[in-house]
Amino acid sequence: MTSSGAERLPRAAGGGTFPGNLPRTALTALAPLAWGTTYVVTTELLPPGHPLFAGLLRALPAGLVALAVTRTLPRGAWWGKAAALGVLNIGLFFPLLFVAAERLPGGVAATLGAVQPLVVAVMAATLLREGLSVWRAVWGVTGVLGVGLVVIGPDAALDVAGIAAGLVGAATMALGVTLTKRWGRPAGVSPMAFAGWQLSAGGFFLAPITFLVEGPPPVIDLPATLGYLWLGLFGGLAAYVLWFRGVTTLPVTSVAVLGLLSPLVAALLGAILLDQTLGPIELLGLGLSLAAIVAGQLPAPARPRHTGVQLVPEGTTR
Repeated sequence: MTSSGAERLPRAAGGGTFPGNLPRTALTALAPLAWGTTYVVTTELLPPGHPLFAGLLRALPAGLVALAVTRTLPRGAWWGKAAALGVLNIGLFFPLLFVAAERLPGGVAATLGAVQPLVVAVMAATLLREGLSVWRAVWGVTGVLGVGLVVIGPDAALDVAGIAAGLVGAATMALGVTLTKRWGRPAGVSPMAFAGWQLSAGGFFLAPITFLVEGPPPVIDLPATLGYLWLGLFGGLAAYVLWFRGVTTLPVTSVAVLGLLSPLVAALLGAILLDQTLGPIELLGLGLSLAAIVAGQLPAPARPRHTGVQLVPEGTTR
């Protein structure tokens, strides 16, 4: 049940996108590609020990800029809907993500986040009445396996609280993505304004948590300034405009699987910039993940239908 003003595009029978939607899918994929840079930016440019402050600067300034540019505020029921989506997609997701990242090795946290397409597929079947196909389930599991092979090292340690935070975080954003698809985008509201509502709501929710947990903000030098600008403008505003535009105009399960690009980009940047090696197992995982991402954009194979008509060899009679 989407808003009448939300854009609608044709969907393939299995939930994948038609080739005509590939440009829109490619633009949506830029969001998780940008999010994949967060790890290297955080470790190399930002002051340590303030992950929530980084999340706050990624959300709130970008949201306020979007509101100032578009001059569009929610109306009626959309005040509550925008607040709920902002809390689910950003305000709750960021703290849970950082708890998982702090208590678990990055690879384990990334693999837990990779279960999001599977959670979205289940929620889409429940809330959006979309069929839960074996095709989606198989490729969703393949994507999680691929990400795990890429980013989990041999010394990975497990922590119950970290695992819980990672799984709850994946479920939180999965619910936000599904509700974004269900409610659509109001008529006459641009993708930037829609993203601005959610970024602002998530940022305002995150602000008191940040200062309660981390205290005063850190000293910001030039590298940190560049890092925060990157996270806010590209990892925040630009990425979420493209992401929410994709969620409201493409099949939700196809968009969700694009999220697998984020840990893959993080692993590749680690190999290129931080001299982290990718061996045969990691390359196998990379291939599996990319296959899952591509398969997630395609319709499920049609099942053969038995019509009861039998072909008779030419020249014979019955």
